Amino acid sequence: MAFLYVVPGENIMKNNTLLDLEAFGQSIWMDFISRRTTSSGELQQLIERDGISGVTSNPSIFEKAIAGSHDYDEAIHSLTRNGMNSDEIYQALTVEDIQNVADLLRPTYSRAEGRDGFVSLEVSPGLAHDSDGTIAEARRLWSLVDRPNVMIKVPATAEGLPAIQQLTGEGINVNITLLFGLPRYREVVEAYLAGLETLAAKKKPLNQVASVASFFLSRIDVLIDPMLEKKMAIDGSQVDIAAHLRGQIAIASAKAAYEIYKEIFGSDRFQKLANKGAQPQRLLWASTSTKNPDYSDIKYVEALIGPNTINTLPIETLTAYRDHGHPEQSLDHNVPDAYQALKDLSSVGIDLDAATQQLEDNGVESFISAFDRLMASLKEKQAAVPKLSER
Repeated sequence: MAFLYVVPGENIMKNNTLLDLEAFGQSIWMDFISRRTTSSGELQQLIERDGISGVTSNPSIFEKAIAGSHDYDEAIHSLTRNGMNSDEIYQALTVEDIQNVADLLRPTYSRAEGRDGFVSLEVSPGLAHDSDGTIAEARRLWSLVDRPNVMIKVPATAEGLPAIQQLTGEGINVNITLLFGLPRYREVVEAYLAGLETLAAKKKPLNQVASVASFFLSRIDVLIDPMLEKKMAIDGSQVDIAAHLRGQIAIASAKAAYEIYKEIFGSDRFQKLANKGAQPQRLLWASTSTKNPDYSDIKYVEALIGPNTINTLPIETLTAYRDHGHPEQSLDHNVPDAYQALKDLSSVGIDLDAATQQLEDNGVESFISAFDRLMASLKEKQAAVPKLSER
């Protein structure tokens, strides 16, 4: 459930559909971070007005924030003059941003008793296939940020799974990112539960550990829809099925994932951990901005409202839902139809597991590219420091 932090005396917008989502047990997080958003009071306003109870970041978001603005130039100038290289500057900037957001969300975290109010920071995308490197960097970032309401983002690659288990077993909050497929989701949950069991065996408290599994949505339809459109272009028995499936696979996958969530976290195995204070690893809907203009701009919000879930929204989608959202519980509706859609996808010759593996690979490459562009931009800004000092 979301936990709205309201400053006494503030005027909360009436009939705010974002606030209404709390009644259905869904938290709304913001999929964006920037120094200006934090320092200007905009994030604080979103927390107070819209009930935003968490923030997510990734290399692409930081690239837009740092490389795409002049907001960080003064800090880059100062850090450069202090002898820092680009890697050290990147770390200093991002850690400071995450700390500032964590501090703004701390009242939410306290009110929610550690069940909400988190900000996420990702390990270097270049470590996506390096278990030991991921573990080492996650530990380092956890220590550097030094806030109980931070989550370290670890990709849901095969190599990320041991890291998820190890970090959870050390009491580090983990946000599993770049998750696309249902078989991989089961492996992610298994890693989380095994980590909790390790923690319990050490007689460590379980109630201070939190985790989310970030299931990426719109990218699924972006990849699958063109495959379906090719089927639709060919006369035959598959045309009607393919046409019906267009734009449906991401949501069908999410509904199936939620059924897995209910199965596993309703099991006797988890109940033993819950009796010791463990929290379920909540599903988080990510990549929720609509890429296809033919679809509703709140498509990946409306269909996936349900208890103990999170939807992280970019600013544009957040604004759109505030304007014309219609909150009602929908995540557990039409589940048989969702399973049938996934079955029908296979019947028209499209392998969803292969597609989601491709999405995982593409996602890692995309984040690496964003990170590389950001580092190149940082070096350019550093090179301009002497010019800045002459102003």
